[in-house]
Amino acid sequence: MKKYPPIIAGILLGLLFIMSAVVVLFNLVKMPPPPEGSPAAMFFGAFGPTGYLTFVKIFELVGGLFVMIPRLRNFGLLLLGPVIVNIVAFHVFIGGGFKDFLNPMLLIIIVLSLYLLWVGRKNFARLLN
Repeated sequence: MKKYPPIIAGILLGLLFIMSAVVVLFNLVKMPPPPEGSPAAMFFGAFGPTGYLTFVKIFELVGGLFVMIPRLRNFGLLLLGPVIVNIVAFHVFIGGGFKDFLNPMLLIIIVLSLYLLWVGRKNFARLLN
């Protein structure tokens, strides 16, 4: 019974990132533009045409796939860690501040990733020694 919660958390976290990546990579949903002149509009105006978001979405796709596979979960967390930090930073600094931080999807991502990080803490501790 003790091995199932990390498997479920890994699958959920992986699916969130895979779905997010697939939607953007294959242009499945037309995203509404942010308000003109807002920090979010300037952010996406700078990164959209450069291909940077495609690069990040590929990391999300690969990291999401790896997090779903128990043997590769920690490597997937290493790939997704900087992405998650940037998502949180975007919501805090560019989005709506800390009120935007209470986005349910963002909280789910943070809780699942911290849980998986806690479960694999012994393996990550080896990186620091």
